[in-house]
Amino acid sequence: MRNARAWVALVAMALVMAAIVFGAAGTLSFWRGWAFLGMFLGASAALTADLANRDPALLERRSKGGPWAETRPVQRIVMTIVSLGFVALLATPLAWRLGWAPTGAVVSVIGDVLLAVGYLAIGRVFRENSHAAATIRVGEGQRVISTGPYAWVRDPMYAASLVYLVAIPLALGSWWGLAVVAAMMPFFVWRLVDEERMLTLELPGYDEYVRQVRWRLIPGLY
Repeated sequence: MRNARAWVALVAMALVMAAIVFGAAGTLSFWRGWAFLGMFLGASAALTADLANRDPALLERRSKGGPWAETRPVQRIVMTIVSLGFVALLATPLAWRLGWAPTGAVVSVIGDVLLAVGYLAIGRVFRENSHAAATIRVGEGQRVISTGPYAWVRDPMYAASLVYLVAIPLALGSWWGLAVVAAMMPFFVWRLVDEERMLTLELPGYDEYVRQVRWRLIPGLY
């Protein structure tokens, strides 16, 4: 039953995303939208199938996300804003439709490739950390992970998600969508800084890990 709920949620999300993308484009003859949704569905389905077979508990934790799943008020605010930003990114075809700084076909293909890269990175994080829940909390039996991508940056899930977010407007046809990503970044950083503060207080050994791995998000930069 848990796996069935995950698949139903994926299909429902894909339908909502399709409605936003093609509604903003004003036409179903928008190949960028079909390519983007095909990549999204393919990557999401592969990730869901992998977790269903390998780590159903993590799949269950990942299915409980969104603003109202957060237990801390500050994270509800942050996730509400980030969720609205995600919807705005899906509406990027409106800018393409109006001719506002459209991307070329090659750039859109690169965006689809970056989307796949982001999903591959997220899958790698899931294989390394079985407690990578969609909400900020310390789970029972959770421990500090310092191997794999966690040896490079302290927040590899956010790093992978950043690649994913940048990919969306490129794939959907307008450079203007990157302005939405830029507007989301302060809240994105707010979320990860607040999470690190909580982990330092509640997860044994995390403060030592912070001293060992300097970079939060991008090696050599932040």
